Amino acid sequence: MRKSADVVIPMLPNSNFTLLYPAQIDWKKFLEYRPDIPFSDKVIEFLNILSGALLKDRSSRLYPDVITFAFFCRKANLQKLMSEYVRKDELRLGRGLLFHIAPSNVPINFGYSLVAGLLSGNTNIVRVSSKQFPQVDLIIKHLYEILKSELYDEVASRIVLVRYDRTSDASTYFSSIANVRVIWGGDTTIATIRQSALPARSFDVCFADRYSIAAINPTAIMSATDVEMKRLAEALYNDTYLFDQNACSAPHTIFWLSADCLEVAKERFWNIFHDYVSSKYQLQAVMSVDKLTAFYRQAICMNVKMQDIPDNLVFRTELSELPKNIEEFRCACGYFSEKTIGTIDEIASIVTVKYQTLGYYGFKKEELVDFVRRNRFLGLDRIVPIGETTNFALTWDGYNLIDTFSRLPSVL
Repeated sequence: MRKSADVVIPMLPNSNFTLLYPAQIDWKKFLEYRPDIPFSDKVIEFLNILSGALLKDRSSRLYPDVITFAFFCRKANLQKLMSEYVRKDELRLGRGLLFHIAPSNVPINFGYSLVAGLLSGNTNIVRVSSKQFPQVDLIIKHLYEILKSELYDEVASRIVLVRYDRTSDASTYFSSIANVRVIWGGDTTIATIRQSALPARSFDVCFADRYSIAAINPTAIMSATDVEMKRLAEALYNDTYLFDQNACSAPHTIFWLSADCLEVAKERFWNIFHDYVSSKYQLQAVMSVDKLTAFYRQAICMNVKMQDIPDNLVFRTELSELPKNIEEFRCACGYFSEKTIGTIDEIASIVTVKYQTLGYYGFKKEELVDFVRRNRFLGLDRIVPIGETTNFALTWDGYNLIDTFSRLPSVL
């Protein structure tokens, strides 16, 4: 038995879960780890080595999300982040053991959650998705390669990666020893995990199911060059189709500012976007049926019109009203609802705590800052250019992850 604060849970046998990394573990020794300062040199070096290994591996080229992850872990980027997140006059240490539950729909998310835990000075147990993803296997392969060198054992020993399904009670044990539990998933997943008790001083950081949108200024579309338009098409594709529009940060409803050039701008944008999607994406037949089903369901509940589309690759509907529950009418793999608005403030009427990201094109940062200040939202924690909605940042869903995953010992 192991006692953690007021929670007593028996140690589970390894048969209750699959240990992905390392190959074997001494749990007693693992739990003796003491927290580190954020952005320690050894952690930065370890992640930089992992980055280099992934970038050199030709297999990584098959997965844009792995390449993006590798660039995030580069030493230059981590040092830049350190200058933004570490205050030199502050004494800060990690909180101890972080238990991460990664989502099932974004393969690389487990890696970012782990990196945030390492950078904030913690030891980490990460439950990866029960689904098999080659991106996960690729990163684990290189973690083992680093382990072979024995040069970075101190940091490598802070990492445990496990996989198990819903029938396992492994979450109960891992929760009982966690200082922070990090849950990525839908509301049902969070409710289920929370049935496992935490020690009295521990707490949850939850990244629940959320909804994201985009706003486009048509005058910016008309003034853009063909090259810029192709970049915009690629940007929206990366935000949506790379994860089949399943990521919480993927826009589903697109707002267009009213303008004389609106219809011409929409035609230009969607034609270029459709051409780009056609060159990159293979739509499964079942999703074509799902999109039609989603439209019929939407049409029953609101005044909506199907836009002219050459095929089901890019499915568009035009809203004549803006229902407050529009987030309930989403579909995957390229299903977009569109609404024309007179000003960006019209979006405010539907924004709730469920709203995560607003992607934008053709707006100035200053007007978006004023937009937030005027409307004082409970939601919309991220407002970023289209193309960056899925980019991970150490400030996510309104949390500064380095501060949240660490503590401030006071010395007077």
